[in-house]
Amino acid sequence: MATLSYDPLWPRAGDWPALSDFGPGAAVDLALLGVPAWRTSLSPTNAHATPAAIRDALRRYSPALMPHRSAGRAAIQVPDAAGAHHPRDLFELRFADAGDIEEPDGPEGEARTIAAASAALERAEALIALGGDNSVTVATALGAWGDDLSTAGLVTIDAHYDLRDGVSNGSPVRRLIEAGLDPKRIVQIGIADFANSVAYATRAADLGITVIHRDELHGRRPADVMAEALSIAGAAGGPVHLDVDVDACDRSVAPGCPASVPGGLAAWELRALVRAAAVDPQVRSADLVEIDATADAADGRTVRLAALCVLEFAAGLAARG
Repeated sequence: MATLSYDPLWPRAGDWPALSDFGPGAAVDLALLGVPAWRTSLSPTNAHATPAAIRDALRRYSPALMPHRSAGRAAIQVPDAAGAHHPRDLFELRFADAGDIEEPDGPEGEARTIAAASAALERAEALIALGGDNSVTVATALGAWGDDLSTAGLVTIDAHYDLRDGVSNGSPVRRLIEAGLDPKRIVQIGIADFANSVAYATRAADLGITVIHRDELHGRRPADVMAEALSIAGAAGGPVHLDVDVDACDRSVAPGCPASVPGGLAAWELRALVRAAAVDPQVRSADLVEIDATADAADGRTVRLAALCVLEFAAGLAARG
């Protein structure tokens, strides 16, 4: 990354302290965990380079939320006695970086990821995993949920069902169902035409998964879409994991995603969906996946979008009551 300017009045949103730097038992609001999986990807990828790239990209942004007159944003800002809203500094929250999982692919790597996610959530209000390909969803969600999946829920933002047979970045949803997740508490937002097969669409329908097609999002507020999704995924009152597959976005904003296509989500839609999800206290974990930082556009737009999604998730946390 090019050298960034320094201004003591313009702090940067990156360089989070290590989780180990906090005292024993000290609580944090949001922890990052790098999960650089890539070996089972169906498409050639260097997704293992992405966690470090997202951390670098966070330094391009500030942790500040600007005053906003929209009622949907007002809860994240601080009104004065006259009702005027003021900027909000997300560094009022405690952020921590739990580091990267070494060799997260394969059964032993997934076991390390499960243990690390579980340990992080013993100290953090929420966890966001930086992938890596979509296979990281399995271990991250299982680490967040623990051994009892009877009340757990899953929301995916993804163009794909991820119900493929075998073990790959195309199978995490199927694998979580086989681990005990009730498919009736799965909601998939952004499923797209020409990106799936009839067989897997039929499988999703037979399982009772709720699917919100990409075309259904036109004309709907992202917050309303996410509220619907969380009402289903969180119906049993248990923890909900958010899987953010950035290849749901339009190819123009996510060229670093091998499977992104023209006509996907706009960047603002993805950001708004992530923030809306994080407002709900049932959402204790999330992942950002399917970006190959080495295949991004020269301006790094895909990785920058992922970094903004980290900040949107933090903004959602800040809005919790």
